[in-house]
Amino acid sequence: MTTVIQVAALFLAAVLAASAAHKLVERARLAAATAGLLRLHPAVAMPVTMAAAALEAAAALALVLPASRPVGALLAALLWSAYGAALFAARRRGDGGIDCGCEFGKRRGGIGRFAIARAFMLGAAALALFVSPVGGGGVDIRSAFAALAFLALLFAAGEIAQLPAPTRSVAR
Repeated sequence: MTTVIQVAALFLAAVLAASAAHKLVERARLAAATAGLLRLHPAVAMPVTMAAAALEAAAALALVLPASRPVGALLAALLWSAYGAALFAARRRGDGGIDCGCEFGKRRGGIGRFAIARAFMLGAAALALFVSPVGGGGVDIRSAFAALAFLALLFAAGEIAQLPAPTRSVAR
């Protein structure tokens, strides 16, 4: 059971670390996404984006260390829940076409159901990790590779979710 917990912790840490790095690499685009999602002035959006990156990096680091895993999991759950709520609110108020910063590239269709569901599912996974037993030692190489495999699957699912809906031809 501790292997499953370790894989989950490493997977969530990798998602958080990638997200924090993404915010640092594409500061301007993601500050604009933050401004659009939260309806913030652009001058305020940049510090908010950088604060989110710092919180994500801190949560990722905390998830890797077994003693601080519950704190990292709780912080991750709060971050993803807030992000999911912001995505849902933006889509509901009619801003669903904005670039949410959900992917490495600009999304063609704006905020989709997959992006909202992914944020809430990651938050739920972090919450499950929060209530799981604390324990385990250092990072096992097999757990690290399993976590990276899940990260690749998450990225692949995001790409598949962006594909256009198949059209059916009408037989005449």
